[in-house]
Amino acid sequence: MAISRRTILNASAKISAFLVITCFGLCRAAAVELSGYMSAEYRYSHHDALFSSSGQHNPSMALAPEFYTEWDNGEQSLLFSPFIRVDGEDAERSHADIRELQWLLVRDDWELRVGIGKVFWGVAESQHLVDVINQSDFVENTDTEDKLGQPMINLSLFQDWGTVDLFVMPYFRERTFVGRDGRLRGPLVVDTDAATYESGAGRHHLDVAVRWSHSVGDWELGLSHFYGSNREPQLLLNSTATALIPFYETMHQTGIDAQYTRESWLWKLEMIRRETSASTFFALTGGVEYTFYSVFDSDIDVGLISEYLFDDCDDVCRTAFEDDVLVGTRLTWNDVQSSELFVGVIHDLSSEDMAWNIEASRRIGDRWKVSVEGRFFNVDTVQSVLYPVRRDDYIQLELARYF
Repeated sequence: MAISRRTILNASAKISAFLVITCFGLCRAAAVELSGYMSAEYRYSHHDALFSSSGQHNPSMALAPEFYTEWDNGEQSLLFSPFIRVDGEDAERSHADIRELQWLLVRDDWELRVGIGKVFWGVAESQHLVDVINQSDFVENTDTEDKLGQPMINLSLFQDWGTVDLFVMPYFRERTFVGRDGRLRGPLVVDTDAATYESGAGRHHLDVAVRWSHSVGDWELGLSHFYGSNREPQLLLNSTATALIPFYETMHQTGIDAQYTRESWLWKLEMIRRETSASTFFALTGGVEYTFYSVFDSDIDVGLISEYLFDDCDDVCRTAFEDDVLVGTRLTWNDVQSSELFVGVIHDLSSEDMAWNIEASRRIGDRWKVSVEGRFFNVDTVQSVLYPVRRDDYIQLELARYF
């Protein structure tokens, strides 16, 4: 008998809630450090939805505790970070996940991590081409910053000539997508229960990766290679043309990331070459950030950011950033409230299409934080990947309480 995705999500939420309650109890009985946050979020969409029955008002709540304990003089530790969100509109966005559940063993010149973890690679502001280990949690945010936990074994080797990270990943995490009542989607819902794979092993394909990283003077360098299931699925029509089915290819990806820091200048570059059975393409994101410190003798720093985004994937694997430029600014108040503001726009050089992004945050006291996020689209090109979401502009307010 087939088990529906909603049943699985409900079971996952119950299991995660049980684990959270259990760990709260363990915190009182053992030397377990508790941190994390709970938040209330309200998202207002400026326009009525084109393809969804969702309204303009979307409230939700999230809980993200973190439990940490260590022993053996700090050389062994355990980290557990579950995540739960309950959404008022989209059933698919109501979900639970274990972001991290990882044992760490530390030695003088190596470290071993086993379990479910999160790994970040990359230096660019607009997109992280080389960041390939964790799957993006698209129901949380389409900016690919939120990630699902990845089962893995990670061995880090530390040498004078750099750090080598080896990864073995025995289980694949499929991308999440908004449901029928969600915003930021096209006319057809993605049927995640019908996902298919190029590999006969499916989710159990053994993915592997290696990365070398090193600091040389003012340079931060990284070189990586990944072999396994593509984290970005192709979306294919089902047999009745009523839904989209994710298809996960097997891929090789070689990546380079570099960052050069010189006084007020920060130069960034990410490049990849990705090879699948259907295509081979090259992509890069590179740019510069210049910071004006203590503007007008105040505590405020102002950063100016510019990046170029390119790929030659053409029509085989359509992307949103084939020939685009990001221009943005970051304001940092350097106050006790950690006030920050980022405003950026990505402009398609082959058209007049633009996507705006606004992010701001400020602490309130020692435990509270208020954040504002805005996404705005000016897209008239029918062939653009962003055309279906052209009326999904939104402004989002989040109030989080940290503990």
